[in-house]
Amino acid sequence: MSEARNVRTAGRRWWLALLVLVFYLLHQDFWLWRAAGPLAFGFLPPGLLYHALYTAAAAALMGLLV
Repeated sequence: MSEARNVRTAGRRWWLALLVLVFYLLHQDFWLWRAAGPLAFGFLPPGLLYHALYTAAAAALMGLLV
């Protein structure tokens, strides 16, 4: 029983490590550097909206890591 738990925990650690790497790569949003429009909700530039959503997703990832 203990060995099965260790295998499950090790697998989960690899998935979480992969998610952290994916989030790191997504943070480098070079595809939005020159985008000025269209504005979301009439006032948010695409880069700012992306980072607002990214921050919420990163907070959820941090919750998974803890």
